[in-house]
Amino acid sequence: MPLVTWTSLCQLSVFLLLLLAITKPLGSYMASVFEGNRTFLSKPLLPLERLIYRLGGVHPEKEQTWRTYAGCFLAFGLANFAFFYVLLRCERYLPGHPAAATPLTPDLAFNTAVSFLSNTSWQAYSGETTLSYLAQMVGVAVQSFTSAAAGMAVAMALIRAFVRERSARLGNFWVDLTRAVLYILLPLSLPAALILCSLGVLQTFHPYRQIATLEGARQTIALGPVASQEPIKLLSSDGGGFFNANSAHPFENPSPVANLLEMLLVLAIPAAFTYTFGQAVNDRRQGWTLFAVMFLLFAGGSLVATASEQQGNPALGRLGIDGGNMEGKEVRFGVAGSALFSVVSTASSDGAVNSAHDSFTPLAGLVQLLNLKTGEVIFGGTGSGILSMLLTVLLAVFIAGLMVGRSPEYLGKRIEAKDIKMVMLALVVAAAANLVISCATFLVHFPAHSYWNPPGALVANLGNAGPHGLSEILYANSSAVGTNGSAMAGLNANTPFFNLTLGLEMLIGRFLVIVPALALAGNLARKKRVPVTIGTMPTHGVLFAVLLTGTIFIVTALTFFPALSLGPIAEHFLMHSGVLFR
Repeated sequence: MPLVTWTSLCQLSVFLLLLLAITKPLGSYMASVFEGNRTFLSKPLLPLERLIYRLGGVHPEKEQTWRTYAGCFLAFGLANFAFFYVLLRCERYLPGHPAAATPLTPDLAFNTAVSFLSNTSWQAYSGETTLSYLAQMVGVAVQSFTSAAAGMAVAMALIRAFVRERSARLGNFWVDLTRAVLYILLPLSLPAALILCSLGVLQTFHPYRQIATLEGARQTIALGPVASQEPIKLLSSDGGGFFNANSAHPFENPSPVANLLEMLLVLAIPAAFTYTFGQAVNDRRQGWTLFAVMFLLFAGGSLVATASEQQGNPALGRLGIDGGNMEGKEVRFGVAGSALFSVVSTASSDGAVNSAHDSFTPLAGLVQLLNLKTGEVIFGGTGSGILSMLLTVLLAVFIAGLMVGRSPEYLGKRIEAKDIKMVMLALVVAAAANLVISCATFLVHFPAHSYWNPPGALVANLGNAGPHGLSEILYANSSAVGTNGSAMAGLNANTPFFNLTLGLEMLIGRFLVIVPALALAGNLARKKRVPVTIGTMPTHGVLFAVLLTGTIFIVTALTFFPALSLGPIAEHFLMHSGVLFR
């Protein structure tokens, strides 16, 4: 059997070509929206935009310093958290639940509210048996719009910092937030919802239905307004599914065509942001260079994951069982559609899944973990992806400056010690939280009758022994701090300890990245642009793309290679040696 079948290569090629085709028009449109230029939607939406400013007391002409911008971002997040937390705690008293509600405990409500506030969408509950239609629409869907729009606003503030000179202003948070929702997220979500509904995605307010199975048993079929929520779940990089099975559920993702569309929706805005960046800084080569690095890392990871899944487990091969690793996958998607979706999910920080990541082979699991641990630079999240990539670009420029003995510059801005401190704060704190809490999971032991966890060691919550159990812990913490939200699903994370620690990691991964990035933006915006000279290192083209790719690999390896060696890498060699774990 070939490493990668022609069918898999064709599917990957079609997906990448479609992604490339939409990057420029969508990116150009987004740049026009955030700069306040007229677009084809200005005539119908401009009166509504002005009405929103008037009702909110917003003065769009008044721009903000980075401190004010960050303060508005934090205040908006706090208000969203409070609203969603109260909604979740009071849900059983509210209308709109088609089945008996399972009350959310305080720690689970905290985890869920933080999850959607931080654009993570980690779900330690089953959506169809826990949340009402009201909570899904007014809570989850609204949070998907607002958290994504806030991330897009912050990304634009950082982009403006490279354009402006001797300025303390980065734009207006409320204006950027409103335009992101009104001109980008809503116009993309509405037609996508109609298309998905036409492809078979469910949209109904009918109560759950009781049916009789072929064996005569009674089964409850969960229903709900899914098609209206599905596009923003994907476009926002939120990924929180209406159903527990997420995009593996036929009511969320019924066919290979719907699967392709959903993958495109996940990466559309993160990919387009590279072109938005290039157009905003008036040098499109800069944006295409970032896109090329993301594109190649994504394509390489997709090929490795697909090849590993198509080879399957050698222990089954020795028994004459061939056909790839279909465990935990939907037949309608097959190995290729499931492997590609898993890479889209983990590279984008979206977290939507159409298969059980716990059942993937070690090398495919390694690709997923690397995508999570690179810090949202392989396309990444909506807004947060280009933000993380620009932080990594500054680190690469700084390293190159050290190597050649020249003051590092990027887009005419000198990169100084204060700038690098903010970059390192954003990168190091998230990585430290990931590793420290992962280690704590193996060391903590709770006594009987403890509130924090069922009595015993936390590792008792693992579904697998050996290296794969370590991978489950690494994946959960990487997903939380990387604001991804997907899970291997072999870990029982609905305990007070995991709900609170993972919630803390989500806050760190969101706010201790964005606030330093805004401080960095404020410092860069005040600087004067220095002229390009013969000694200026070009930050576009093949050479810089190689340098940036090397920086991503080196930083990730130095930080996480020991942990990965004990997890998926060890599991891969043990599997090929015939050592299996129950």
